[in-house]
Amino acid sequence: MLFEGLELVSALATLAACLVSVTLLLAVSQQLWQLRWAATRDKSCKLPIPKGSMGFPLIGETGHWLLQVFSKIFSHEALESYLPKIQLVIQDTLRAWSSHPEAINVYQEAQKLTFRMAIRVLLGFSIPEEDLGHLFDVYQQFVENVFSLPVDLPFSGYRRGIQARQTLQKGLEKAIREKLQCTQGKDYSDALDILIESSKEHGKEMTMQELKDGTLELIFAAYATTASASTSLIMQLLKHPAVLEKLREELRAQGILHSGGCPCEGTLRLNTLSGLRYLDCVIKEVMRLFTPISGGYRTVLQTFELDGFQIPKGWSVMYSIRDTHDTAPVFKDVNVFDPDRFSQARSEDKDGRFHYLPFGGGVRTCLGKHLAKLFLKVLAVELASTSRFELATRTFPRITLVPVLHPVDGLSVKFFGLDSNQNKILPETEAMLSATV
Repeated sequence: MLFEGLELVSALATLAACLVSVTLLLAVSQQLWQLRWAATRDKSCKLPIPKGSMGFPLIGETGHWLLQVFSKIFSHEALESYLPKIQLVIQDTLRAWSSHPEAINVYQEAQKLTFRMAIRVLLGFSIPEEDLGHLFDVYQQFVENVFSLPVDLPFSGYRRGIQARQTLQKGLEKAIREKLQCTQGKDYSDALDILIESSKEHGKEMTMQELKDGTLELIFAAYATTASASTSLIMQLLKHPAVLEKLREELRAQGILHSGGCPCEGTLRLNTLSGLRYLDCVIKEVMRLFTPISGGYRTVLQTFELDGFQIPKGWSVMYSIRDTHDTAPVFKDVNVFDPDRFSQARSEDKDGRFHYLPFGGGVRTCLGKHLAKLFLKVLAVELASTSRFELATRTFPRITLVPVLHPVDGLSVKFFGLDSNQNKILPETEAMLSATV
């Protein structure tokens, strides 16, 4: 009897702990978005906060003028102008990886790469490399504490996030002021240029605080998920050398890679990348099997019924991207990495609207999806045509899903630069590309 009584007390204690944990989780979840809002903008910002936007000045139902801005930022014309700059940044990064005597942590380096792309290409900032490295470290501290408990105490994650935000915005303000003062010699309009010009066209002169907020949101949007997908791409090319070789065959067939192995001269163009069908299949399969984020949230606009359950109007619902991809009946052997499932002969993703949604779906689909896919395609082309890389550990690391999908050890890989004879490039011949973007 005593033993049974102790078991009952233990069970009740466990139940009580679970209830407390759930209550705390619900309370915290209601404040997480408020915390990110507090960590990304000051109260002095006057940008309109639309209903349903979670307090984000540049995400949500932000009005017709702002949707026009984003349509320009990610338009075909804009992507065409970004492309040579993205290619330069990626080439520069791969040369740095190849010149490193030891293996690199791919996930960490991919984060630096996407941050650099956002700063150099998307925002057009000419920040010295040393300052850029410091800015990245501060941004990392900011991101790591975005979802901390909203407790403003010394040494708390929340306090560290706020301090990082303040330091970050000082650096961004300096870069913005320098950019506004130096407009000569630029051969393209970046996202920040478009944002500023479009706001003027609509009679919305942006304050410095609004420019810093907009800049921070654009960096945030281009950073974590793209780094996750880039790491997954490299891991799958390592796991499946036949896929990498087939990709190289397509590059040779399109004149991007010589039969001897060296890349052809010249920069890529959008129409060239669009013609690389197998490359498109590889990127799609990476995003199907290794979607960076788990899902998304939507607000119910009209009461509906799902599997016998009524979902009332006004409720917030979460949809799972990964579960959708794992359970969609259109995909065969869902756990197998098989780019050919997206080939014209099979087209497994064509039988239904919402079986494949790595960037979400509907009117609230990811606005930057075309830029993300462009970045991944350029990275894949450069990896296939200019690099040799090997796994530096005996086995591949396991994958964690929090906060975004990534290898637990970051994926340790040794890169080798290649010359026209497929040999290592000598260190003295590896001139780093200047950041003229």
